[in-house]
Amino acid sequence: MSFRTRLAAVLATPALAFAGLAPVPVAASTGPVTESGTFADGSTYLIEVPASWNGTLVLYSHGYVSPLGPNVAAPDAGDPITHDWMLANGYALAGSSYSRTGFAVKDALVDQQLTLQQFSSSIRHPKRTIAWGHSLGGLITTMLIQTHPAEFNAALPMCGVNGGPITAFNPGLDSVLALKTLLAPPNTPLDLVNIPSMGAAITDLQTAEAVVLGAQTTAQGRARTALVAALADLPGWFDPASPQPAPTDYASQEANQVQWLATVGLPAATVSRYELEQRAGGNFSWTDGVSFTGQLQNSVDLREVRAEYKAAGLDLSADLAALQSAPEISASPQALRYGRSITPTGDIGIPVLTLHTEGDGYVINENERLYGDRVQDSGDSGLLRQTYVHRAGHCAFTPAEQIEAFKTLVQRLDTGHWRDVNAADLNTGAIALGPQYNVTASGPTPPAFHTFHPSIPLRPELRQG
Repeated sequence: MSFRTRLAAVLATPALAFAGLAPVPVAASTGPVTESGTFADGSTYLIEVPASWNGTLVLYSHGYVSPLGPNVAAPDAGDPITHDWMLANGYALAGSSYSRTGFAVKDALVDQQLTLQQFSSSIRHPKRTIAWGHSLGGLITTMLIQTHPAEFNAALPMCGVNGGPITAFNPGLDSVLALKTLLAPPNTPLDLVNIPSMGAAITDLQTAEAVVLGAQTTAQGRARTALVAALADLPGWFDPASPQPAPTDYASQEANQVQWLATVGLPAATVSRYELEQRAGGNFSWTDGVSFTGQLQNSVDLREVRAEYKAAGLDLSADLAALQSAPEISASPQALRYGRSITPTGDIGIPVLTLHTEGDGYVINENERLYGDRVQDSGDSGLLRQTYVHRAGHCAFTPAEQIEAFKTLVQRLDTGHWRDVNAADLNTGAIALGPQYNVTASGPTPPAFHTFHPSIPLRPELRQG
């Protein structure tokens, strides 16, 4: 199988799945070693140590796995090309599946600690340990170094939900409220919060998708869909292989937002919300006290919405007033406490480098703005560097971009200070790795690090319970 085919297979799934997880006996501190097994809670683990191990262990946290499907086997890297480079360059790899699917942050904190303990028992205690992960695994990475600071020396959270679940799901609630109020036929059954069952969540998803797709037949429907997307700050750029639409190409932007809504936005607001509400013990989102006019004013999609409403002959102020008149939704104090318990505080204590694509409509890039602000408030901003890739897609990085980010983090560990972390240097380093690393599922892809400053998050606040 070619490297392109292997990478495409990986990028099509939420987390890399490795086979062969029966326990394998190993000789301590010798390599090459591959060990896999199952913990008492049912989660699996994978450990790989190269023949010439440099003493550094890299612990991988995988992303969200839908509660509608089976769990994954334990991965220890995000893609096979990066995986092979890590082992070839002397790094030991480890990772676990989690005992449950869904928003499994607390499960992962337990299972990743068990994986570290297994590594120390079977191999030996590493000289240093670096945490890294994608998507939900990015949030798990930031929570690991926050809850177990003595275990880690550095961290690379990629495309992470680093603002935490409350600030991730609040804009989604605003968005679906707009869908139900402005796009759906009157009295359409659509649960916004406190979804009663997984079956109801699936029905809600099917209803919401049908409403959005049906709205695309009229200019008025497309304009209101643009408002639905704007309240979640969805980018108007979907395909990693395509150029970013021009700033005034509002038709393309809205069409791309429909794809984000259909593939991730609406499933997150229904199926994922139900699963997380079960963990939290209730609804963790609210609309009481929210100004929808203010939300739109701060949205990256404001100009698109204004243009689409004007073209459709709709009264934007009237629609915003209709949203403001909708019954307010309040959060459960118990559920808020749960959400805060898996929200990064910004207290890091070790070097952290984040990596995010600009056009990410699943975990919007404002998560990094919020995380950076919290790190600054904690007094640890000197330990944090944040990097961005000019590309659409969720976690749509090339192996070269991930490796170059990792090398930058390792250099910080080796030297005790950050090099000048700028886009030009990162791109030069990624190119130097060679064409076999500068690929995505669509084929050869040049590195696209760039200077970027995310906008202000629409719902950054954590309501006081």
